Amino acid sequence: MTSRPLSPLAIFDLDGTLVDTAADLVSSLNHTIAAAGLAPVTYDDLTHLVGQGARVMIKRAFALRETELPEAEIEPLYERFITHYRAEMPGESRPYPGIINTLDALSEAGITLAVCTNKTEILALPLLEELGLTRYFAAITCGDTFSFRKPDARHILGTIEKAGGDVQRSIMVGDSINDILAAKNAAVPSIGVTFGYSDVPMVELEPDVVIDDFTALTPALFEELVAKGAAAA
Repeated sequence: MTSRPLSPLAIFDLDGTLVDTAADLVSSLNHTIAAAGLAPVTYDDLTHLVGQGARVMIKRAFALRETELPEAEIEPLYERFITHYRAEMPGESRPYPGIINTLDALSEAGITLAVCTNKTEILALPLLEELGLTRYFAAITCGDTFSFRKPDARHILGTIEKAGGDVQRSIMVGDSINDILAAKNAAVPSIGVTFGYSDVPMVELEPDVVIDDFTALTPALFEELVAKGAAAA
């Protein structure tokens, strides 16, 4: 008896890919660092700050302002950030244009969907729920779901396992070096979006495909990449 292949799996990053969270990240970060008397950061600063969770973002903000951050202050500042961010949720954060239609089209084509984000569960899960996106995903893994996170390949591999997918039939969709490098480390094809928070042009990160909006992410493109990845395996 021949077993049927597992469904293809589309794995999405969250911030800067599925959802535009920039305004709320900047707002909560500025609320946090104001307690230490630091000057506010801007959206342009954000592209250098995000990608490894709130604690790292706070540390990078202090480094940006050339201010020492005592170890004992990290957790209180982190809690200040969490409290503000959750209280405002979903704030101004919104799914990117076209993503709902894309998720519907991929699902209708038999493609399973998952999220792989470095955002912590306490922030990522309620945000997706508030925006009505949770129902789309077979698995949602966050920065603290495992003891490792992107660009570690195991974050993507763990997401594939939780979603019941197959490495050779999976694609990573993201906006940053963490996403593209994690995909390369896991030996899965990647799609890079140009509208997120990368501090370098997406083309320089060398994903398999670069898209400027979600109308380009069709089931046909997805199947083409899956076939390409399988042939290269």
